[in-house]
Amino acid sequence: MSRLVVVSNRVGPVKDAARAGGLAVALVDALRAQGGLWYGWSGKTNRRAADSASIESAENLDLATVDLTPDEHTDYYNGFANRCLWPLFHYRIDLTAFDRRYYEGYRRVNAKFARVLFPLLRADDTIWVHDYHFLAFGNELRHMGAEQPIGFFLHIPFPAREVLATLPHHDAMVRGLFAYDVLGFQTERDCERFRDYAVREAGGVVNGDHVHCFGRTVAVHAFPIGIDTEGFAQIAAEDKEARRQYEKVTKGLAGRCQIVGVDRLDYTKGIAERFQAYERLLKEYPETHRQVSYLQIAATSRGEVAEYRQMREELDGLSGHINGTYGDFDWTPLRYLNKPMPRRALAGLYRASKIGLVTPLRDGMNLVAKEYVAAQDPEDPGVLILSRFAGASYQMPEAIIVNPYDTKEVADALQIARYMSLQERRERFEALMVRLKTEDVARWRDDFLSTLAAVRRRVPAAS
Repeated sequence: MSRLVVVSNRVGPVKDAARAGGLAVALVDALRAQGGLWYGWSGKTNRRAADSASIESAENLDLATVDLTPDEHTDYYNGFANRCLWPLFHYRIDLTAFDRRYYEGYRRVNAKFARVLFPLLRADDTIWVHDYHFLAFGNELRHMGAEQPIGFFLHIPFPAREVLATLPHHDAMVRGLFAYDVLGFQTERDCERFRDYAVREAGGVVNGDHVHCFGRTVAVHAFPIGIDTEGFAQIAAEDKEARRQYEKVTKGLAGRCQIVGVDRLDYTKGIAERFQAYERLLKEYPETHRQVSYLQIAATSRGEVAEYRQMREELDGLSGHINGTYGDFDWTPLRYLNKPMPRRALAGLYRASKIGLVTPLRDGMNLVAKEYVAAQDPEDPGVLILSRFAGASYQMPEAIIVNPYDTKEVADALQIARYMSLQERRERFEALMVRLKTEDVARWRDDFLSTLAAVRRRVPAAS
């Protein structure tokens, strides 16, 4: 069996993979099964960062990490990855920093990662590259002579052709993707957008699941990522920390209906629009006063980026306005926290919440939606309200699907969820769980790797 090499921006955890979530578990299991190397950035910046990897062994697999210089981190990570690709791929052209310096830094760092990994590779390795940080990575490896099968999975949405075309060097970025053997996307819609770009912008040809362009052919598939459904359900029902959180929340609610939202603090998540929809619920349905409580957890991320600081200020203002307008000395309508919560405690929190509000403006998949459902009590499940612009909506039609930009529709959905009958809630939950168990994270991993294993062609480097 060939060794598996996983390439991602951050490496690990290995020992605490179960605490980190289903993705870490899936990757660690695959690496252990095949013998493997997990490779990526160390998370450290060093002015004297060398073109070499630090390698350590952990539980029968190897971890290899590379330091970046402060300038490399600024241009590659904060710059092109998170100030250009992230907003652009989420359709926020207005927030996209079209800075050619960032692009050149991104290319240099992708080349550095490839240069350091190349001598560590074995001839029979299978390489699995993850996410928007490494769009150019496969092509750099091919330039160095790598002939191993290389697959790439994009965890975020792939944008429409007209949106992608606003990016300087968009053609070079897509050309580089054809150095991979398999391209994996979250949804079939993402695949369609990629094929549309290849055909209409680059003169490519589509033949079934394969796209031929720039003198190469790549297999293009949708691999919707899942969670460890049964494992998370078991945590919610049996874990001590989850039970403590459930009991604590239930006692504090005193019979109120809790709405919960859990996100990274990010402008793609639609949290401001969610707050406005909740305010509309309170305004248009006065009977909700004192009967509902909305808890929003939004752990701070990328705090050094100006757009994120501004968003935090906006949310602070909105939550203060809602509580000041509608709250009372014994009822706080909206509780808004900017700190992460342990995954096991989240399981108990989800189980205690009668409504899960997951309304991103654009999302590749959104695993919170899946975890919320998996955590529910089968005898008395809550209701999921889900954005139509989350990739998860294609797998979860039994949720209440909403347009996150329409505050009236979201407010009405909250009211519908409050009064939904037990029978209907059970029927929706059971249908969702059948699909979540079948299309779990293990299937995502196995489907991708089996597709990549079937591809044994050799691809020349792109010019």
